[in-house]
Amino acid sequence: MSERPKRVLIVGLGGLGCPVAAILARASSAELWLCDDDEVDLTNLHRQILYRDADVGTHKLDAARKTLILGGVDPSRLVSHRARLLPDNARQLVSEVDVVVEGADNFATKFLAADAARLVGRPIVHGAAVRFVGTAWAVAAQGAPCYRCLFEDVPPGAQQGCTEAGVMGPVVGLCGALMADLTLRVLQGDATAFGSLYTYDGQTDRLRQVPATRRSDCPLCGSAPSIRDLAESRYTNPSCAA
Repeated sequence: MSERPKRVLIVGLGGLGCPVAAILARASSAELWLCDDDEVDLTNLHRQILYRDADVGTHKLDAARKTLILGGVDPSRLVSHRARLLPDNARQLVSEVDVVVEGADNFATKFLAADAARLVGRPIVHGAAVRFVGTAWAVAAQGAPCYRCLFEDVPPGAQQGCTEAGVMGPVVGLCGALMADLTLRVLQGDATAFGSLYTYDGQTDRLRQVPATRRSDCPLCGSAPSIRDLAESRYTNPSCAA
């Protein structure tokens, strides 16, 4: 019996998820599990490269699938999940794939994806972009530091997404490419993909690689972790605290 292809869950088909999907569709043989519940809006088009004017008002999953197939992707490699990543479906979805790629536009989903990946034991690639700055980094299946180590203490007032703060289209494109590169390295078993936070500044055109630091008191990967489930109440709080 032949081994099944690797599976990549892409959470969010926005400015980050679109370039990730486009690159992985051509640079790997992995199945792409696409997870989104949103429709294409006119304001998306400057940065979400899988969509065109005619797609406005249609579901992102349908539009993305159409574009990828027209680009030569075998339809059997595309698995659609017309839903948000939520506490009641995250564990199941994450457990069925080999790598999670998280390009969500809110902290609640980002923490949920990080928690689910850690609890199930899957590597995860995170990405974010606001204004001129984009970040990307990969966390090993049982590794540390995790997303909560770096971002759990971000003040609620600083938790603006691209909708509130704006974002430059080229920044999300470059950040998505970084996420795709990290994902390909993870799929290939490259341990050097983990542990460093990549930050791109579009105003200075500089890319920095900084080692991420584990927090010993982190509730997810610290010495005495307290997060052992995906309780819904944990992801309705603006700070998404443990």
